[in-house]
Amino acid sequence: MAKHGKKYIEALAKVDHEQSYSPREAVALAKETSYAKFDATIEVHLRMGLDPRQADQQVRDVVVLPHGLGKTVRVLVFAQGDAATKAQEAGADYVADSDEMINKIAAGWTEFDVAIATPDMMGKVGRLGRILGPRSLMPNPKAGTVVAAEELPRVINESKAGRVEFRLDKTANIHVPIGKSSFEAQKLFENFAALMEAIKKARPTGARGTYIKKIAVAATMGPGIKVDPLQAVSISLE
Repeated sequence: MAKHGKKYIEALAKVDHEQSYSPREAVALAKETSYAKFDATIEVHLRMGLDPRQADQQVRDVVVLPHGLGKTVRVLVFAQGDAATKAQEAGADYVADSDEMINKIAAGWTEFDVAIATPDMMGKVGRLGRILGPRSLMPNPKAGTVVAAEELPRVINESKAGRVEFRLDKTANIHVPIGKSSFEAQKLFENFAALMEAIKKARPTGARGTYIKKIAVAATMGPGIKVDPLQAVSISLE
């Protein structure tokens, strides 16, 4: 059995593991029980009533969190010509418009958090799959990161403001960051509410029975806190 330190045990003592908390209570408690010396990330973990093996039960979408993630997001755009100019003007940190930059990525350089591409560049981007894929950096139409040139300013701005992708993994779970432990509890709650609204809208056609089985909120270093799924899906900011 793994041994936990004194700080973890003290944080754990503040959580009633028999209770499913309201979303507002849960995010406040996750903030309170974060004992890391750094500004920890607050994450939401969802156990879904879906079969990841079925094509009509996949969940993959994006949400723009109203208060962002509390970190600087570095955006790289694969584009050329006028589209590359649009990306630069919109504030992209890097623009891969040459073989030199693409070769640099192929060699292992991935010092960026989001990759966006125009459709005409996907032929070249596809060759970077072994580098970008494992790091969840591969542009994808379903995630809204393969867009026409005129859409680049909007997607770049959203990415920097707190645009987060979520997807069902092979174990039927979804894991999504919603901010930092330094955020006010109200801002964490509003980010949580935005995420839940997006997940409800992303319900796949093949979903049967209970869509969301369990929800937990936790800091990077902190105990898991159960959230009442019924309250989470009916959440209101009013």
